[in-house]
Amino acid sequence: MVRNYTTEPVEPGVVDRALGNATRAPSAGFSQGWGFLLLDEPEDVRRYWAATADGIEDPDTWLSGMMRAPVIVVPCSSKAAYLGRYAEPDKGWTDREEARWSMPFWHMDAAMAALLILQTAVDAGLGGCFFGIPPQKVAALRDEFGIPTEFDPVGAITLGHPEPRPGALGSPSRRRRKDVAEVVHRGSWGHLTG
Repeated sequence: MVRNYTTEPVEPGVVDRALGNATRAPSAGFSQGWGFLLLDEPEDVRRYWAATADGIEDPDTWLSGMMRAPVIVVPCSSKAAYLGRYAEPDKGWTDREEARWSMPFWHMDAAMAALLILQTAVDAGLGGCFFGIPPQKVAALRDEFGIPTEFDPVGAITLGHPEPRPGALGSPSRRRRKDVAEVVHRGSWGHLTG
């Protein structure tokens, strides 16, 4: 997750490929209940930060680095698309009852699509960062960009060229990555593979 970018533009073909890959993500019932707000013009990126962040005139280090990213993608999910899809005859439910769902797959599927955007960016030599939108700023984001109420932003993704940095910084430099043997439980919980 890159949090400090150069201002170098991103090739539009890479962004198109990333969004194309996002639409190939799995979705429950092939509901495809996602939408993506693409902000790749400097004035639109600026509008994003004005709507969602405080202190853009005097940003801290994190915000300053993030604001230089030339592309922002806001993946959104539509619960209505999933509830409607599973009320269709081939799914067997006759109602749109949300309580039938053990997890909010509409958000999970949008997050999987977001991961494909990030992977495409990394494969193209770019950096990306998925981050949350402050809950108290979502209404302003909706208003600024006309996001319909049927869609809920699940976060935002910055894309751009990483600012060169000497040595590793951030959490990975202070915390070790857990080994597979510490997190994979084979057969039943507690039977670690290591």
